[in-house]
Amino acid sequence: MITISETAAGQLKSMLAEQEVPNMFLRLGVTPGGCSGFSYAMGFDDNETDQDVYMDIEGLKVVVSKDDIRYLDGLEIDFEESGMTGGFTINNPNATATCGCGSSFRTKEDAGQPSAEPC
Repeated sequence: MITISETAAGQLKSMLAEQEVPNMFLRLGVTPGGCSGFSYAMGFDDNETDQDVYMDIEGLKVVVSKDDIRYLDGLEIDFEESGMTGGFTINNPNATATCGCGSSFRTKEDAGQPSAEPC
């Protein structure tokens, strides 16, 4: 199960409303790379496949590839305002190690493919 805070959901709904493509949704996933082995992928999409899992979280349509579910089960997404800036934060209980910037991770079972480039 993935959790998106009410604040983060509101921010995402506002961003989705600005898109000019109908039927867009939030796609979450992971890609190989980053300092720790896997990087988070979060963006808007309008194309689902039979390899996707659909969820309704806080009134948002969220889609995750079946292959990525094991890395994201229990994921918590929040949005924090900080002065004049703000951003999404991710807490992943599956991560056994993360990089300093928090955008990449590895799990107990899978180290991924760390890249040589810093975050």
